[in-house]
Amino acid sequence: MKISVIAALLLATATLPAAAQSGPTLQEQMACRGDASKFCAEHVGKPPQMNACLRENKTKLSDACRKVVESRGG
Repeated sequence: MKISVIAALLLATATLPAAAQSGPTLQEQMACRGDASKFCAEHVGKPPQMNACLRENKTKLSDACRKVVESRGG
């Protein structure tokens, strides 16, 4: 089950706002994995809601994840 949650989180972060044409790098995905599970676990498997949740919690995110969210238009 843990692997499927991680996979869902990675998929959710892959669809951050389309500021960039391509999906996030593995490094970007890893930067937000912990924050996504901590603040937005209820949105696993729902990329638009996950992205909105990460943006809404931007002030609580780790520096690395906040930079990813900001770089992708959040």
